[in-house]
Amino acid sequence: MALDVKIKELVAVGAAVAGNCIPCLQWHYNKCIELGIPIEDVKEAIEMARMVKEVPIKKIDELAEKLTGTLK
Repeated sequence: MALDVKIKELVAVGAAVAGNCIPCLQWHYNKCIELGIPIEDVKEAIEMARMVKEVPIKKIDELAEKLTGTLK
């Protein structure tokens, strides 16, 4: 089963956010708008990417605190 083009673009928006790729996000955001994808769906894809990005940030902060003896 192939993903439809709208789902692919929402995934691409999330990947762009997760990958910190500004031109990618701009391009895929515009493509979503061109395809008529509701802005709420785009926002949801962005929020999902943000949540995914938070995990490694939290883990590296915890390790840095542990290594430097500043564990809270």
